[in-house]
Amino acid sequence: MDRIDFKILGHLQNDGRISNKALADRVHLAPSTCSERVRQLHADGVVRGVHADVDPQVMGIGVEAIYFVGLIKHSREVVENFQADVSALPEVRSVFLVSGQYDFLVHVAVRDTEHLRNLALDYFTVRPEVTRIETVLIFDHWRNHELPNYSVAQ
Repeated sequence: MDRIDFKILGHLQNDGRISNKALADRVHLAPSTCSERVRQLHADGVVRGVHADVDPQVMGIGVEAIYFVGLIKHSREVVENFQADVSALPEVRSVFLVSGQYDFLVHVAVRDTEHLRNLALDYFTVRPEVTRIETVLIFDHWRNHELPNYSVAQ
């Protein structure tokens, strides 16, 4: 990858629907060359997908929260099973395996606080490997879609 590939990625991370012609103009390439570079970024697994940014409130999501989850045991099997099971829940947006006081941070999106409470009680605290859970509400969040470029000298 070179600096042009990183420029392409920067534009794609901020607007995955940008036309090839507009992208080529922004990175100063011929459209055919730009298209080939984008195709190669996909083929190499650098670009893993393109996603729509959906407004949670329009979808009936009234509350987002983070569950901090501690496990009783840290064997590979326990950790991987917990992560797989939790990731399959429709309310779960992200699962982070972390170091520190807790083992997992689980970002959830639910209808309301009753749904949040029931999710915790019905799917987290009942698990035998879970020793503790702490919940924090997310009031608002911002996300930077562009990753820093550490691979190529600027």
